[in-house]
Amino acid sequence: MEKYEQKEDVSLICLKAASFPEGIMDAFNKLQESLPNCSERTWYGISKPNAKGEIIYKAAVTELSDMEAEKTGFESFTVTKGIYLTEEIKDWRKNMQMIGETFNKLLQDPELDMESSCIERYTADDEILCMVKLKQLNNPA
Repeated sequence: MEKYEQKEDVSLICLKAASFPEGIMDAFNKLQESLPNCSERTWYGISKPNAKGEIIYKAAVTELSDMEAEKTGFESFTVTKGIYLTEEIKDWRKNMQMIGETFNKLLQDPELDMESSCIERYTADDEILCMVKLKQLNNPA
């Protein structure tokens, strides 16, 4: 596990999966079919449990222009700047359960920001950076 500083907010276009985990690929496919220039975008997955403990998953891609999510009728989400605890997974398609196992490990950190979501950033076709946000610590003045 490593700490990573997200230096700027990243605006995303999102589509909620109809179910978890079964509906994930369908949500990604629908985004890809609906948006232009997908090869120029970075792909993300966003997940967080709801009040019932069910995982809500959203497939996401970076916006290429301001307010693109709203203009195209999709939901928006912002990966906020800050410090994230991360772990990279290589060859994730060969071992998909590693994603959940990695997040379960990251979520044990006592510095975790409990309001944040789990973020998957697809850094290459076969690599994912799993990210959980850490609490912002106030620096003494």
